[in-house]
Amino acid sequence: MEIFRKALLHSGPPENFALQTVQEAIKPQRQTKLVLDENQLLENILRTLLQELVSCAVQSGEPIMHYGQSIVEEDDAIGQIPRLLDIVLYLCEKEHVEGGMIFQLLEDLTEMSTMKNCKDIFAYIESKQDILGKQELFARGKLVMLRTCNQLLRRLSKANDVVFCGRILMFLAHFFPLSERSAVNIKGVFNTSNETNYEKEAPDGISIDFNFYKTFWSLQEYFCNPPSLTLNPTKWHRFTSSLTVVLNTFEAQPLSDEEGNANNLEEEGAAFNIKYLTSSKLMGLELKDPSFRRHVLVQCLIVFDYVKAPGKTDKDLPSEAMKEEIKASEDRVKKLLEVTPPKGKEFLSNIEHILEREKNWVWWKRDGCPPFEKQPIEKKADGLKKRRPRWRLGNKELSQLWKWADQNPNALTDPERVQTPAVTDYWKAMADDMDPSAGIEAEYHHKNNKVYCWKGLRFSARQDLEGFSRFTEFGIEGVVPLELLPAEVRYKYQTKPTDKSKRAKKDDIKGSLPPSEDNQSTSMSEVDGESGRNDLEAPSAAMDMDSTGNNSQGGTPTLDEISKQSSESPDAPEAGQIETDLDAEPGMIDGETDADVDLETVA
Repeated sequence: MEIFRKALLHSGPPENFALQTVQEAIKPQRQTKLVLDENQLLENILRTLLQELVSCAVQSGEPIMHYGQSIVEEDDAIGQIPRLLDIVLYLCEKEHVEGGMIFQLLEDLTEMSTMKNCKDIFAYIESKQDILGKQELFARGKLVMLRTCNQLLRRLSKANDVVFCGRILMFLAHFFPLSERSAVNIKGVFNTSNETNYEKEAPDGISIDFNFYKTFWSLQEYFCNPPSLTLNPTKWHRFTSSLTVVLNTFEAQPLSDEEGNANNLEEEGAAFNIKYLTSSKLMGLELKDPSFRRHVLVQCLIVFDYVKAPGKTDKDLPSEAMKEEIKASEDRVKKLLEVTPPKGKEFLSNIEHILEREKNWVWWKRDGCPPFEKQPIEKKADGLKKRRPRWRLGNKELSQLWKWADQNPNALTDPERVQTPAVTDYWKAMADDMDPSAGIEAEYHHKNNKVYCWKGLRFSARQDLEGFSRFTEFGIEGVVPLELLPAEVRYKYQTKPTDKSKRAKKDDIKGSLPPSEDNQSTSMSEVDGESGRNDLEAPSAAMDMDSTGNNSQGGTPTLDEISKQSSESPDAPEAGQIETDLDAEPGMIDGETDADVDLETVA
């Protein structure tokens, strides 16, 4: 112990002498790390030394964290107890001694100190928070630190030491991870020990309605333990009856803006925790306080949120009648908060935002408090490519879907799982876009959706070949069934014979005709053209030729016979004129003409 006393007088950093001091005091088997028995021996020595330093500080009347502080010009001079803590913290950080030793010393120090000195001790803990929170130290001393902070909170007054209590709670929130189960109320147990005592009998000379006084403060029994409302219908009925009386009173006595600004205690109450008195003589003044009303109304909203979703099981959920009562009461409470000055609308908006965020924490706790931390992404080494994971069906999502199907074999055999729509049902959206009266803009037209058009073509190829064949001529809009289109649009996409189809028809007819004689020197196409032109301009000559029977072999007139017959007819034009007309207007025949009829008759 004397060796450590001398070590406290060193002015250098602990890393220069701390390990050497331990080796001189313990003489360990290993040079840099103590075994179990040696750790226990060192801990006993340090706890005894700390107790003696605290005793000396109390006898001298100095604050324990400043005892033994040397009077020097330097500003960073510290006392002997903080010096001892720094040495032990360095040894624990470097794993020379057991990591929980520093936490044990801090717990002993707080138990031996008054609350005034505990503020200085806790300031030291806050300054070393980063080092104490390291994983190698946190894992060994988190429970000791939690016990130390809880003991401090029990010793502090919630009304007078609000700031110090807040410092402890903020330290615990930063020191422990968010998913730490010791800081989460998993079962949702309420603090039923927080009872509100109020007068049961009316005193003499009271100037208020004592029945309303008892009804008002009886609500705290239900606010203290909301689970009892869902388990006992009788309690729920009494609660709603009492709440209705209180809300009726608040609505009958609204606060004006002048009264709200004059009686508002929120700004003054920001520095301390308000615990309202329950004396019946103060009831009249408390009803005029807007912050008092807000406390009660916010408690109502918290209870309503809990009752609406108290647990996972269906038996814990409220009945339909309870839901209707909750909805009606909740609307009244929000309306009262909105009209309560000052800034009622802003206050209500903030409360609704807080309650909405609280729902996320409730679901997080019900899911087992999964950790929020994500593992850091490992950086790829230079020159090495990270191999992509191989999945059974190409990617993770498809593999999971296939695995789910293995676990549920009925999913693939269900006839309603995949249904191929009919062509008329599928193209209904496109037909509606093609209607001019619909006024669909071009950028929102279904024809611009490539996936939609591709699927539609596949359906039409399987179910509507006629419509599918119109794609080459009219595009994707031609595939739409005509019965879906309005009358003013349908005629644009009806099939019309083209010149190409007519020429193909004529070629088929000519192929079926017998061969001509040697004197038929001209080609069949020229004869066909001349006869067609002749029939158009002089149908009477064609009829005479057919009736006289002056035709060549096979029933087809030769060029000489056509010329002779034309010269005998006074109204027919000359042969040269016929050839000129044929050369000048080739392919002018449209529709089903007389020439087509004559060719079919001749054939």
